[in-house]
Amino acid sequence: MPTVDDVLEQVGEFGWFQKQVFLSLSLVPIALAPISLGIVFLGFTPDHWCRNPGVAELSQRCGWSLADELNYTVPGLGAENEAFLHQCMQYEVDWNQSTLSCTDPLSSLPDNRSRLSLVPCQHGWVYDMPGSSIVTEFNLVCANAWKMDLFQSGLNLGFFLGSLGIGYIADRFGRKLCFLGTALVTAVSGVLTAVAPDYTFMVLFRLVQGMVSKGVWMSGYTLITEFVGSSYRRMVSILYQVAFTVGLGVLAGVAYAIPHWRWLQLAVSLPTFLFLLYYWCVPESPRWLLSQRRNTQAVKIMEHIAHRNGKPPPADLKMLSVEKNVMEKLSPSFVDLFRSPTLRKYSLVLMYLWFSSSVLYQGLILHVGATGENHYLDFFYSSLVEFPSAFIMLVTIDRVGRIYPLAVSNLVAAAACLIMIFIPHDMRWLQIAVACVGRMGTTIMLQMVCLVNTELLPTFIRSLGMMVCSSLCDLGGIITPFMVYRLIEIWQALPLILFGVLGLTAGGMTLFLPETKGVSLPETIEDAENLGRKAKPKENTIYLQVQTSECKGT
Repeated sequence: MPTVDDVLEQVGEFGWFQKQVFLSLSLVPIALAPISLGIVFLGFTPDHWCRNPGVAELSQRCGWSLADELNYTVPGLGAENEAFLHQCMQYEVDWNQSTLSCTDPLSSLPDNRSRLSLVPCQHGWVYDMPGSSIVTEFNLVCANAWKMDLFQSGLNLGFFLGSLGIGYIADRFGRKLCFLGTALVTAVSGVLTAVAPDYTFMVLFRLVQGMVSKGVWMSGYTLITEFVGSSYRRMVSILYQVAFTVGLGVLAGVAYAIPHWRWLQLAVSLPTFLFLLYYWCVPESPRWLLSQRRNTQAVKIMEHIAHRNGKPPPADLKMLSVEKNVMEKLSPSFVDLFRSPTLRKYSLVLMYLWFSSSVLYQGLILHVGATGENHYLDFFYSSLVEFPSAFIMLVTIDRVGRIYPLAVSNLVAAAACLIMIFIPHDMRWLQIAVACVGRMGTTIMLQMVCLVNTELLPTFIRSLGMMVCSSLCDLGGIITPFMVYRLIEIWQALPLILFGVLGLTAGGMTLFLPETKGVSLPETIEDAENLGRKAKPKENTIYLQVQTSECKGT
């Protein structure tokens, strides 16, 4: 009796049905990109200085230009490493006194400029930007700058918490139900963030959005990889994640067109409601249905796939059912990820790979920092660097496999970090070039580990395992800013050394995983155990998608 992969070989592994579903689901990462990295524009911190009503009146009376006003009244302007002074401090001067001249008002005071007392800003700040951001509206600068970090950390904390629960929902109640439910909550929480009356509510809605938005992405990813045949799985996996890079480019353009953060947040949140229409467009995964012993529904979906692809269904399709090796309806459990030594090894290695990939990816971006004055173009250009990663994967993954490219990409990212230590500071262009090579390596790491994670775990815990393992990615996102900025204070090269060690270790640990190129998705724990070693065919097949034979590694 045939399995799902056997049926797909006959009715089409990537026919019209799969193409339609893939194009529909590829809109998901495009729409979710602003949630992960929209903070670049939503929380942009422009140059700023203390607001002072007396200075504004004096400037108007004297006819100063903005440059004159800053030069005469702002401390530390233009001095190297003195950004804190001109952004957060002001002279303790009564600017309303009539003795102040228009040419150099501070020169007429008894104390010269260097001896004047400085105090924190008393009347807020003036921001040098045409629109608005969360920072400018809530004054999240100077002593309150940590609140902007908390806002983004809240999102990553939500990702982490959601990873522990959403995967269980997808495996227990279905990929489709999980997708629709999390899409609805993601859209609603995004709109609520846009209209939040104060900072506290904004952080709360952001936390909720983080808890569910990853479920939308992961459910869509799992659905498309379970609908296609094994020979197309790697292609849709890569292209699904390339769509995220497309979303980053779109985000830069939308942010440029909408410079006000509330309208921008609303513009990137409303399209998520359209995913609710997928109730009528995307069916449930037949693999999941069979893992729950809902064979009749699974057969109907396979017949629908055959019809949409213009192929006749196999004659023995309706015979697909539980055979002698009758199994109970499988319910996912966190313990299943560590039930056997082999699954325990897979899970621990995958967790470390997710963690190291996240730290290296975000760490390189934070360490390089902004390289120009136009943050829209900077963001757009840095996003383009990720496209060659997808091309490299498409060219090599079928020829070489998954494991060796994953190991090499870790080593390339690690080497880039270590090389940057020895590049002189005045050769900024070379630092950026090497960092871009490292970012390509980390992009390949993230895309490849996602694919390998899907291919190593059995169906009934696939979503749960993906969410639990990838939760380490979110943990890395929470701590990476602290790793970068705190270690730089000790020694500027220290974060790069740490990133290099993480990458080298990850490259070595990758080799403990079996190759999954051309291997059917494991349906049971036994299938997962047999990956990487030749197994003799067995006579009995458990249910539609379960095949306990011919699992070969290379």
